[in-house]
Formats: sequence, C-alpha cells, structure tokens
Amino acid sequence: MSTQQAPIGSGFGPASTAADVIRGIDLTGKHVVVTGGYSGIGLETVRAFRSAGATVFVPARDIAKAREALGDMPDVILSGMDLLDPASIDRFAEGVLAATDLLHILVNNAGVMALPLSRDARGYESQFSANHLGHFQLTCRLWPALRRANGARVIALSSYGHRRAGIDFHDPNFQVREYDPWVAYGQAKTANALFAVALDSIGKHQGVRAFSVHPGGIATVLIRHMSQAQIDASEVFDREGRPIIDPQNNKKTPEQGAATAVWCATSPRLDGMGGVYCADCDIARALPSDDSTELHGVRPRATDPVAAGRLWQLSEQLTGASID
Repeated sequence: MSTQQAPIGSGFGPASTAADVIRGIDLTGKHVVVTGGYSGIGLETVRAFRSAGATVFVPARDIAKAREALGDMPDVILSGMDLLDPASIDRFAEGVLAATDLLHILVNNAGVMALPLSRDARGYESQFSANHLGHFQLTCRLWPALRRANGARVIALSSYGHRRAGIDFHDPNFQVREYDPWVAYGQAKTANALFAVALDSIGKHQGVRAFSVHPGGIATVLIRHMSQAQIDASEVFDREGRPIIDPQNNKKTPEQGAATAVWCATSPRLDGMGGVYCADCDIARALPSDDSTELHGVRPRATDPVAAGRLWQLSEQLTGASID
C-alpha cells in the first residue's frame, strides 16, 4: 500500500530548524551526499548531517567557492560536478562508489530557478536538465550503494513552484513551444516530485525510499535571475532589503528551509513510508485540483503515479541512465 498523502502530526512545524529535527538522531558511520551543499539551505543541510556524525560528500561546480563556504567543516568531502555535464556526474558518482560501499542518504538539493533560456550540450532546456535530469542520472549511478545500505532515503527538492506547470511530455525541452522561465521552473519542480513517486515505487522493494520536499520560500542565490519588480512583488524583502521571516506564511530562514529535507532523511516516523511530498516537516496535504490557489499542500499533477511512470521512461531515454 502506498503512503497516504496526508499529515502525520510530526511534532515539528514551519518554524522548526534543521538543528531541531536532527536532535537525538545518530548518523555515526552513515554516508550522505548533498548536491548544492555549499550555499543556502544545502549548506545548512550539510551542517545538520555532520552534527549528527555523518560523513558528507558534496559535489561542487565551483570547488573554490565550496571550499570557502565549508571552511568550518573541513571533513566534508568535496569533488567536482556539474549537473549539466553528464560526464562529470559519472565521475563524481564513481568517486563516491570508490570511497564507500554504502550510501544512506542522498539529498538532491541543487537547482536553478527562472533563468533565461539556455541549454546543456545535448540541447536539453537547462532548468529541466539541472533540476531533474542531472539528479536522475546521479541517483541511477549511485544506486548500487543506496541499495546496499538497506534503508537508504533519497530526498528530491521540489517546491510549491510545481503549481506553475506540469510536464509537457511532447515538448519538455521547449523545442516547439515558446519559452517561459516560470513555466520551465514549474515543470522542473513537478518533475522533482514525480521523480520521488517513481523512485519510491521502484526502490521500496530494495530498501530505498524516496520523498520530495517543499523547503519554503528562502532568500537565496536562486533569486539572481529575477527582475527587481518580481523580487518586490514576491515580498521576500522588507523596505530595508532584509529578508522577511514569517514561517507560517512560507517565508523562512535557510535553517528553517533545510528542516524538511533533514526530517525526511532521518525521521523514524517515516520508517516504512515513501513516495510523498512533504512541507513544514510533515507530509503535506493533498489538494483537490491542479488549479487550486492555495500555497500550502500538493497538487495532483505532482503525485500522479501514471505521470511519474511516464517521466521515468522519458528520463531514461534522455539520459541513457537506468536502475538495474
């Protein structure tokens, strides 16, 4: 039976931090990969796992920047990787597999948002490629170590941005339709959620469970492609340019933004569960329709198992990667 898409009363909430949810969790001897683990919520995610005793691997497109950001955590293992470069994904995965037989947690956290139209070397639209396809390939390459861990969890960073669009299976890379950066972002975030649905369906029989996560609205470098008018309209900053923190209304600190991913990766309350979309450190409420105007909860397009299966097949075709 699949896990019900409904809150379970976790005891945590919108204002909980990664430090709150990791308290009492022992990850000594566990191995973890966090993409994008050197800025924003990724950095706080790494900090939480490391505080619980885990060995953490962080792939980085900019090694110098990552080394500086992780300067107070010198034991974090850094290696180069670019989610738009399939060869670099394979190299990173090979390095992890050479270092450990077991991978207990994979957090697919890195991403881009609403950037102008650009493509990877294969011609794939960059938001779909970086946010989804790159992580799909990475997960497939790391699968042997995830499977051997006998209880691994994979966390896909989605977003309430999934409300903006579903998957266009006929033209996912905007070869025909007009490009809209927010539609592309919505498609990528829906893909992240559907990826967790499909992966959990495959992995639960091999001891691997998957979850997707809405971290909340956090002022990070992701906003760099937004115009000033868009930033002002989002009400992320006050008149003095300081981030507005209002967790109940989806505006969080990086420490609060990292909490749901860390909770999904480590909470005993989720043992035997998977394939669900989570937010505010709990399983999110299922919304009745894709055109719902609510910012909380998850729309049917992001939890549809049929769409998840179609996306999995498409991702295999586009990347050449698969799970044995």
